[in-house]
Amino acid sequence: MTSSAAAPSSDLSRREIVSIMSGLMLAQFMGALDQTIVAPAMPTLGRVLGDLENLPWIVTSYLLVSTAVTPLYGKLSDIHGRRPILLIAICIFVIGSIACALSTNMLALVLARGLQGLGGGGLIALTQAIVGDIIPPKQRPQYQVYIQTTWLAAGLGGPVIGGFFSEYLHWTMIFWINLPLGLAAYLMTDRKLRRLPSHGRPHDLDIAGSVLMIGMSVSLMLALSWGGTRHAWDSPVILGLLGTSAVLLAGLVLRLRHAREPLIPITVLSNQIVFNGTVSVCFSMSVLIGLIIFLPIYFEIVLGFDADAAGMALVPLVVGTTIGAGIASRIMGRSPRYKRPGMIGLAVSIVAALLLFAFAQHMHLVVLEIVLASLSMGLGAMLPVTTTALQNAVPRHEMGATMALLNFLRQLGSAFAVACFGTILISLSGAARGSAHEILLRATAQNTDGLARGFTWLFLLTAVSLALSFLFLGRMEEKELRDTPHAKS
Repeated sequence: MTSSAAAPSSDLSRREIVSIMSGLMLAQFMGALDQTIVAPAMPTLGRVLGDLENLPWIVTSYLLVSTAVTPLYGKLSDIHGRRPILLIAICIFVIGSIACALSTNMLALVLARGLQGLGGGGLIALTQAIVGDIIPPKQRPQYQVYIQTTWLAAGLGGPVIGGFFSEYLHWTMIFWINLPLGLAAYLMTDRKLRRLPSHGRPHDLDIAGSVLMIGMSVSLMLALSWGGTRHAWDSPVILGLLGTSAVLLAGLVLRLRHAREPLIPITVLSNQIVFNGTVSVCFSMSVLIGLIIFLPIYFEIVLGFDADAAGMALVPLVVGTTIGAGIASRIMGRSPRYKRPGMIGLAVSIVAALLLFAFAQHMHLVVLEIVLASLSMGLGAMLPVTTTALQNAVPRHEMGATMALLNFLRQLGSAFAVACFGTILISLSGAARGSAHEILLRATAQNTDGLARGFTWLFLLTAVSLALSFLFLGRMEEKELRDTPHAKS
């Protein structure tokens, strides 16, 4: 590496770091908000555009594209630097938002959402990589809390803002809001990020590996999205998609092993800390997403809440992750045994999931909310642990690929968890195929007891997944945190 590569970013003042962090948080907030603000407006979108059948594609197209391109953004940022690639991602996201707002039919909106996902796929992974560039691992946990606060604001504010815009203003406002947010994020990050040192290391983009990765991701995500809902799991469509994904995965593995510079470096894949940390996050965060998506149905159908009360009942599950991350970050900054908060947090989450499995249907609402808050706080405690450990374990020129791999596997794991949860609930509710939420809501009067049993098994599956997350986090090496931002290659 050149001397510029070795120069740490620690010459940035705290004021400059806070300024950069503010821009990064706004960029990440923009990407996270778009995953939550659209949901409450979907009935309005279907009615205005006259197409309810293809309504789920508004979400699916964004998720497919953003997941598929995440590893590509990581590699591009390692080649060309974080700043230009992040600014490109912001611009693509804003252009996609404009296209969404100007859409006059469902096909145009779906395609525009895909373009939006093309930009959104880089926002989250690149912000995490830049944090890894500018802040030493020993100081990083205290800044991870700010990142978690961004997710909390998007998780709580997105549905409220989306519902308000679609009900009282106009549905296009859920996309027009990205223009001022995007402009502010661009201006706040552009100038300050020019001070980031260049790694000075030549790279080649693995085009063949990128094509294989995108093809594998899209086919697998489609299979997980459609399996058990639009098509039976043993249907030719789902089997064909799974087979295609398997073939492309085999080709990707061969490519990664033999390419001169693969899309995901072998040193990253073989790093014990990266492997165990990413797998641990995959098992834990995937079930959290599944619970956030399906628990409103539990509150509405099994417990008999109305929609507003169901939304409020979900708040402890969303807020708890930020609280847990804040507590863990403070402990990490004071103790060399930085894995301990994550391990304790996951143990608490496992106990909470087992309590839900055994007693959820008999719990008083207050007790249920406390258990859900404990579960999410435990999950939140492991987030700064794994992110900091991964960033501490790799050199700067692999930071983008590492953070992209973490987010890519987390998104794939979430899709898999949602598919498993939906299949369990649908099979035990005795409903026919269709949109997962439509199926479950139609099953209300038919088989509420069956649906309640389905959620019982869902809570057990959550406990098992969290136990696996605990196992892999325990296997992760506890490498001493550095005082400088970057590891030597």
